[in-house]
Amino acid sequence: MKIAVLVKEVPDTYGDRKLNLETGLADRSASEAVLDEIGERALEVALSYKDGSDGTEVTVISMAPDTATATIRKGLAMGADNAVHVSDEELLGADLGLTAEVLAAAIRRGGFDLVVTGNVSTDGNGGMIPAMLGEHLDFPHVTGLTSVEISDGKVAGTRGVEAGKQEVNAELPAVISITEALPEARFPNFKGIMAAKKKPFEVISLSDLEVDANDQSTARSIMVTVAEKPPREAGEKIVDEGNGGAELAEYLIKNKLA
Repeated sequence: MKIAVLVKEVPDTYGDRKLNLETGLADRSASEAVLDEIGERALEVALSYKDGSDGTEVTVISMAPDTATATIRKGLAMGADNAVHVSDEELLGADLGLTAEVLAAAIRRGGFDLVVTGNVSTDGNGGMIPAMLGEHLDFPHVTGLTSVEISDGKVAGTRGVEAGKQEVNAELPAVISITEALPEARFPNFKGIMAAKKKPFEVISLSDLEVDANDQSTARSIMVTVAEKPPREAGEKIVDEGNGGAELAEYLIKNKLA
Protein backbone atom coordinates (compact mmCIF):
# COMPACT_ATOMS: atom_id res chain seq x y z
CA MET A 1 0.00 0.00 0.00
CA LYS A 2 1.18 3.51 -0.80
CA ILE A 3 0.20 6.14 1.76
CA ALA A 4 0.67 9.89 1.33
CA VAL A 5 0.75 12.08 4.42
CA LEU A 6 0.40 15.83 4.08
CA VAL A 7 2.65 17.82 6.40
CA LYS A 8 3.08 21.55 6.74
CA GLU A 9 5.69 23.93 8.07
CA VAL A 10 4.05 26.49 10.37
CA PRO A 11 5.16 29.18 12.82
CA ASP A 12 5.66 27.73 16.29
CA THR A 13 2.32 27.68 18.13
CA TYR A 14 3.98 29.10 21.24
CA GLY A 15 5.64 31.99 19.41
CA ASP A 16 4.28 35.36 18.37
CA ARG A 17 2.31 35.35 15.13
CA LYS A 18 2.17 38.48 13.05
CA LEU A 19 1.08 39.54 9.58
CA ASN A 20 3.32 41.56 7.33
CA LEU A 21 1.21 44.68 6.83
CA GLU A 22 2.75 45.31 3.39
CA THR A 23 2.21 41.86 1.88
CA GLY A 24 -0.70 40.61 4.00
CA LEU A 25 1.19 37.34 4.52
CA ALA A 26 2.29 35.73 7.75
CA ASP A 27 5.63 37.03 8.98
CA ARG A 28 7.59 33.77 9.03
CA SER A 29 10.54 35.46 10.72
CA ALA A 30 8.51 36.33 13.81
CA SER A 31 8.84 32.85 15.32
CA GLU A 32 10.55 29.51 14.78
CA ALA A 33 9.25 27.32 11.95
CA VAL A 34 8.15 23.81 12.97
CA LEU A 35 6.30 20.83 11.54
CA ASP A 36 2.61 21.25 12.36
CA GLU A 37 1.67 18.92 15.21
CA ILE A 38 -1.53 17.73 13.54
CA GLY A 39 0.55 16.70 10.51
CA GLU A 40 2.86 14.75 12.81
CA ARG A 41 -0.15 12.92 14.24
CA ALA A 42 -1.34 12.13 10.71
CA LEU A 43 2.10 10.72 9.96
CA GLU A 44 1.91 8.61 13.12
CA VAL A 45 -1.31 7.03 11.81
CA ALA A 46 0.46 5.97 8.63
CA LEU A 47 3.63 4.80 10.39
CA SER A 48 1.66 2.76 12.93
CA TYR A 49 0.01 0.89 10.07
CA LYS A 50 3.34 0.47 8.29
CA ASP A 51 4.90 -1.04 11.45
CA GLY A 52 2.64 -4.07 11.12
CA SER A 53 2.21 -4.23 7.36
CA ASP A 54 5.08 -5.27 5.12
CA GLY A 55 5.18 -3.63 1.72
CA THR A 56 3.69 -0.34 2.92
CA GLU A 57 5.37 2.82 1.63
CA VAL A 58 4.80 6.15 3.38
CA THR A 59 5.50 9.43 1.59
CA VAL A 60 5.35 12.87 3.19
CA ILE A 61 4.17 15.63 0.86
CA SER A 62 4.45 19.31 1.60
CA MET A 63 3.87 22.55 -0.27
CA ALA A 64 6.30 24.99 1.27
CA PRO A 65 9.07 27.53 0.60
CA ASP A 66 12.47 26.16 -0.37
CA THR A 67 13.69 26.98 3.16
CA ALA A 68 11.46 24.23 4.62
CA THR A 69 13.75 21.33 3.73
CA ALA A 70 14.94 20.64 7.29
CA THR A 71 11.39 20.79 8.65
CA ILE A 72 10.04 18.34 6.07
CA ARG A 73 12.99 16.04 6.59
CA LYS A 74 11.79 15.51 10.17
CA GLY A 75 9.03 13.35 8.67
CA LEU A 76 11.73 11.15 7.15
CA ALA A 77 13.50 10.94 10.50
CA MET A 78 10.24 9.79 12.10
CA GLY A 79 10.04 6.88 9.65
CA ALA A 80 8.56 7.99 6.32
CA ASP A 81 10.21 6.35 3.30
CA ASN A 82 10.50 9.41 1.08
CA ALA A 83 9.42 13.02 0.73
CA VAL A 84 7.99 15.25 -1.98
CA HIS A 85 8.50 18.98 -1.54
CA VAL A 86 6.48 21.26 -3.82
CA SER A 87 8.28 24.59 -3.96
CA ASP A 88 7.62 27.43 -6.39
CA GLU A 89 7.77 31.21 -6.03
CA GLU A 90 4.35 31.51 -7.71
CA LEU A 91 2.82 29.69 -4.72
CA LEU A 92 3.59 32.57 -2.35
CA GLY A 93 0.29 33.53 -0.72
CA ALA A 94 -1.62 30.68 -2.40
CA ASP A 95 -5.27 30.43 -1.36
CA LEU A 96 -7.03 27.20 -0.37
CA GLY A 97 -8.18 26.54 -3.93
CA LEU A 98 -4.70 26.71 -5.44
CA THR A 99 -3.20 24.80 -2.52
CA ALA A 100 -5.68 21.96 -2.95
CA GLU A 101 -5.12 21.88 -6.73
CA VAL A 102 -1.35 21.64 -6.30
CA LEU A 103 -1.44 19.01 -3.56
CA ALA A 104 -3.96 16.94 -5.51
CA ALA A 105 -1.65 17.03 -8.55
CA ALA A 106 1.27 15.85 -6.42
CA ILE A 107 -0.84 13.04 -4.96
CA ARG A 108 -2.16 11.99 -8.37
CA ARG A 109 1.41 11.91 -9.67
CA GLY A 110 2.39 9.42 -6.97
CA GLY A 111 -0.53 7.02 -7.42
CA PHE A 112 -1.34 6.67 -3.72
CA ASP A 113 -3.93 4.35 -2.18
CA LEU A 114 -4.57 6.48 0.90
CA VAL A 115 -4.07 10.15 1.77
CA VAL A 116 -3.84 11.10 5.45
CA THR A 117 -4.06 14.71 6.60
CA GLY A 118 -4.76 16.70 9.73
CA ASN A 119 -8.21 18.22 10.02
CA VAL A 120 -6.96 21.82 10.27
CA SER A 121 -3.57 23.53 10.27
CA THR A 122 -2.56 25.73 13.19
CA ASP A 123 -1.68 28.71 11.02
CA GLY A 124 -4.35 29.09 8.33
CA ASN A 125 -7.13 27.23 10.18
CA GLY A 126 -8.99 26.75 6.89
CA GLY A 127 -10.03 23.16 7.52
CA MET A 128 -11.18 22.67 3.91
CA ILE A 129 -8.17 21.04 2.24
CA PRO A 130 -9.14 17.38 2.96
CA ALA A 131 -12.59 17.77 1.38
CA MET A 132 -11.19 19.76 -1.54
CA LEU A 133 -8.60 17.03 -2.18
CA GLY A 134 -11.35 14.43 -2.26
CA GLU A 135 -13.16 16.50 -4.87
CA HIS A 136 -10.07 17.02 -7.04
CA LEU A 137 -9.04 13.36 -6.86
CA ASP A 138 -12.57 11.96 -7.05
CA PHE A 139 -11.78 9.96 -3.88
CA PRO A 140 -14.22 9.36 -1.03
CA HIS A 141 -13.16 11.51 1.92
CA VAL A 142 -13.72 10.61 5.56
CA THR A 143 -12.98 13.60 7.74
CA GLY A 144 -12.56 14.55 11.40
CA LEU A 145 -11.64 11.05 12.60
CA THR A 146 -10.89 10.38 16.27
CA SER A 147 -9.81 6.79 15.53
CA VAL A 148 -8.55 5.09 12.38
CA GLU A 149 -8.40 1.48 11.20
CA ILE A 150 -6.66 0.75 7.89
CA SER A 151 -7.01 -2.60 6.14
CA ASP A 152 -6.52 -3.96 2.64
CA GLY A 153 -8.82 -2.02 0.37
CA LYS A 154 -10.63 -0.14 3.12
CA VAL A 155 -10.27 2.53 5.80
CA ALA A 156 -12.64 2.99 8.73
CA GLY A 157 -12.85 5.14 11.81
CA THR A 158 -14.87 7.03 14.35
CA ARG A 159 -16.02 10.61 14.02
CA GLY A 160 -17.32 12.67 16.91
CA VAL A 161 -20.76 14.20 16.34
CA GLU A 162 -23.05 16.26 18.52
CA ALA A 163 -25.13 13.28 19.60
CA GLY A 164 -22.20 10.92 20.21
CA LYS A 165 -20.01 8.94 17.82
CA GLN A 166 -20.38 8.01 14.18
CA GLU A 167 -18.75 4.95 12.60
CA VAL A 168 -17.62 5.68 9.04
CA ASN A 169 -15.68 3.82 6.34
CA ALA A 170 -14.62 4.11 2.71
CA GLU A 171 -13.13 1.96 0.00
CA LEU A 172 -9.60 2.81 -1.12
CA PRO A 173 -8.31 4.98 -2.65
CA ALA A 174 -9.53 7.56 -0.15
CA VAL A 175 -8.68 10.75 1.71
CA ILE A 176 -8.98 10.89 5.50
CA SER A 177 -8.37 13.66 8.00
CA ILE A 178 -7.66 13.10 11.68
CA THR A 179 -8.08 15.18 14.82
CA GLU A 180 -5.90 15.72 17.88
CA ALA A 181 -7.71 12.78 19.51
CA LEU A 182 -5.24 10.52 17.70
CA PRO A 183 -1.98 9.63 19.52
CA GLU A 184 0.97 11.99 19.58
CA ALA A 185 3.73 11.34 17.08
CA ARG A 186 6.84 9.35 17.89
CA PHE A 187 10.11 11.19 18.44
CA PRO A 188 12.82 10.74 15.80
CA ASN A 189 15.73 8.79 17.29
CA PHE A 190 19.37 9.16 16.30
CA LYS A 191 19.19 6.24 13.88
CA GLY A 192 16.14 7.76 12.19
CA ILE A 193 17.79 11.18 11.91
CA MET A 194 20.88 9.70 10.28
CA ALA A 195 18.81 7.50 7.94
CA ALA A 196 16.71 10.51 6.86
CA LYS A 197 19.74 12.07 5.19
CA LYS A 198 19.90 9.19 2.69
CA LYS A 199 16.18 8.83 1.95
CA PRO A 200 14.74 10.10 -1.36
CA PHE A 201 13.78 13.78 -1.14
CA GLU A 202 12.23 15.12 -4.34
CA VAL A 203 11.72 18.84 -4.93
CA ILE A 204 9.25 19.69 -7.68
CA SER A 205 7.71 22.85 -9.11
CA LEU A 206 4.41 23.86 -10.67
CA SER A 207 5.71 23.00 -14.12
CA ASP A 208 6.36 19.42 -12.99
CA LEU A 209 2.73 19.21 -11.88
CA GLU A 210 1.38 21.07 -14.93
CA VAL A 211 -0.48 23.51 -12.70
CA ASP A 212 -0.88 27.17 -13.69
CA ALA A 213 -1.08 29.40 -10.62
CA ASN A 214 -2.30 32.28 -12.80
CA ASP A 215 -5.07 30.42 -14.59
CA GLN A 216 -7.78 33.07 -15.01
CA SER A 217 -10.47 30.45 -15.60
CA THR A 218 -10.20 29.34 -11.97
CA ALA A 219 -11.58 31.47 -9.16
CA ARG A 220 -8.96 32.52 -6.62
CA SER A 221 -9.29 34.46 -3.40
CA ILE A 222 -6.87 37.31 -2.70
CA MET A 223 -6.29 39.59 0.28
CA VAL A 224 -7.34 43.10 -0.66
CA THR A 225 -6.28 44.91 2.51
CA VAL A 226 -4.82 44.17 5.91
CA ALA A 227 -4.60 46.29 9.05
CA GLU A 228 -3.27 45.85 12.55
CA LYS A 229 -5.87 45.06 15.18
CA PRO A 230 -6.77 48.24 17.09
CA PRO A 231 -5.71 48.37 20.74
CA ARG A 232 -8.24 47.13 23.23
CA GLU A 233 -10.39 49.88 24.69
CA ALA A 234 -11.50 50.07 28.29
CA GLY A 235 -15.03 48.85 28.87
CA GLU A 236 -17.87 50.99 30.17
CA LYS A 237 -18.11 50.98 33.95
CA ILE A 238 -21.44 51.14 35.76
CA VAL A 239 -21.42 52.13 39.42
CA ASP A 240 -24.50 50.91 41.24
CA GLU A 241 -26.00 53.79 43.20
CA GLY A 242 -29.42 52.27 43.36
CA ASN A 243 -30.08 52.47 39.66
CA GLY A 244 -27.40 49.99 38.44
CA GLY A 245 -29.96 47.51 37.19
CA ALA A 246 -31.69 50.09 35.02
CA GLU A 247 -28.38 51.37 33.62
CA LEU A 248 -27.28 47.83 32.82
CA ALA A 249 -30.56 47.14 31.03
CA GLU A 250 -30.20 50.38 29.02
CA TYR A 251 -26.65 49.41 28.05
CA LEU A 252 -27.75 45.99 26.83
CA ILE A 253 -30.61 47.45 24.83
CA LYS A 254 -28.42 50.19 23.34
CA ASN A 255 -25.88 47.64 22.14
CA LYS A 256 -28.58 45.25 20.94
CA LEU A 257 -27.52 42.60 23.45
CA ALA A 258 -30.96 42.11 24.92
